[in-house]
Amino acid sequence: MLPAAPAFLSPLLARPVAVLGSGVSGLGACELLAALGAESAVYDRTGVEFTDAAAARHGLVVFSPGFSPAHPWLARARAAGCTCLGEIDFASLFWRGRLIAVTGTNGKTTLTEFLCHALASAGRRAVVAGNVGRSFAGLAAAEGGGTPEITAVCEVSSFQAETLLHFRAEATLWTNFAEDHLERHPGMEAYFAAKAVLAGRSDRVFAGSSVRAFAEGLASHSPSSGAPIFFDSDGDPTADAIWVRTEGLPADPALAGTVFADYPQRENFVLAAAWWRAAELDPRILHAAARTFQLGRHRLARVAEVEGVTYWNDSKATNFHAVEAALARFASPVLLIAGGRGKGGDLAGFVRRIAPRVRHLFLIGETAGELAQACSQAGPAHSICASLSAAVHAAAGAARPGDNVLLSPAFASFDMFRGYADRGDQFEGLVHDIRSAPVRAF
Repeated sequence: MLPAAPAFLSPLLARPVAVLGSGVSGLGACELLAALGAESAVYDRTGVEFTDAAAARHGLVVFSPGFSPAHPWLARARAAGCTCLGEIDFASLFWRGRLIAVTGTNGKTTLTEFLCHALASAGRRAVVAGNVGRSFAGLAAAEGGGTPEITAVCEVSSFQAETLLHFRAEATLWTNFAEDHLERHPGMEAYFAAKAVLAGRSDRVFAGSSVRAFAEGLASHSPSSGAPIFFDSDGDPTADAIWVRTEGLPADPALAGTVFADYPQRENFVLAAAWWRAAELDPRILHAAARTFQLGRHRLARVAEVEGVTYWNDSKATNFHAVEAALARFASPVLLIAGGRGKGGDLAGFVRRIAPRVRHLFLIGETAGELAQACSQAGPAHSICASLSAAVHAAAGAARPGDNVLLSPAFASFDMFRGYADRGDQFEGLVHDIRSAPVRAF
C-alpha cells in the first residue's frame, strides 16, 4: 500500500492533477496518481493544449523532463497558483525503499544497470528506474511505494535534476562531466549546476575525475555555481563528497575479459566499486558480477564482419564525449557515420579533435551541413548522405579489409528516427542486408 500523501499534497490530490507529457514519465505519473485514487488529465504538445482555462482547473501539475523550467506551460501553471513537480520528484514522495541515483554525461545507463546486476548478485532486490527502464513514478505505483528491502537505482538526467525539491538519495554516483545538452542549458556552468541539484539532494556523492576537474574550476572563480556542494569555505572537499579517480588508471588484471577492462567502461566499474566499499559489501561479489554483466544494446556493439570490414553500432553516443571515447578504442582511423539533431556545443572543436582518428566521415541528419563545413576546415574527408542507408552503403563501398565502419552519431536522433534505439536497429538491419549482398568498391 502506498504511503499517505504529505500534508501539503493531500488537498491538491483532491482536484484533478495535470500531467504534462504523454511519454514514459507522463504515463508513469498517471499510474501513480491512479494508485493514489487521484484523477489525472494529460496535456501534450501534440495533443491537448494546456491553456489558461486548463491551468485554473488544477492545483498540482506533474511534468515530464521534456518541459524545461521556463516552458510557457509551467509559467502558466505557476501564474494560476499551481504547485509544479517533476515526475521523479513527485514519485519520491511515495517511495519507502532505498534510493541510489546515477548521473553523468555518459555511462550512467551502464552504471545503473550494472549496480542492479551486482546488487542482485549479492542477494538484494534492486530495480532500474528513472531516465532508463521504468519511470520512477511507475515503479512506485507498481511496488506500492516499495519497502526498505528494495533498492531503486535511478538514472537521473540534468533535465530531471534541475527542478528537484523533495527527491532524496542515500548516494549519487556522478560518472563524468563533458559538453552536452547545451540546446537546453545556456552554458556549461548551467549544465553542471543542473546536475549539482541532484548532488545536493544526496547524503553522499561519488564523483569521477572530470566532475572534480570542472568543480575545482568553478570553485576557483565562481563559488556560487554549484561547487560548494563539493568544497567548503576553505576549499577542502566536504565530508559528503568522495572523489574517485576514474581516468588515467593502470590496467586491472581482475577486469580482463569483462566489459570494464577498457576505458570508458572502466570508469563505471571504478565508481561502482567506490560506492560498494562504502556500503561495506563484499568486493568479490562485485568482481564476479563484472564477469557476467553484458552491455545494453547500441553501446559500441560489434554488429558483423563483411568481407574483412567490421561494423560497429554505437547509436547511444549522442554527444561529443561519447564519440571521442568510442574512437579511442580503435588502433587505426575509422570510417565514421555521424550527425543528427544538434544539441549545442563547439561542433568545430569536436571535428578538430576527432580528425586524426577518422579516415572518412559520412554525414547524416540536420547537422550534416554544419559538420561538412567543419570538416572542410579541419581536414577529414567527408560526404553528406541523404539517409542512413546511403551512409552505410557509401561507407561499405569505401571500406577495405581490416577497416572499421562505426555508427557513433554524436547528436540526437529525433530528426530522422524515433530514438537512438531505432537508429541503431536500422543500422544493424542495413549491415545485415550488406552481408547478404556485399557492396564492392570500384
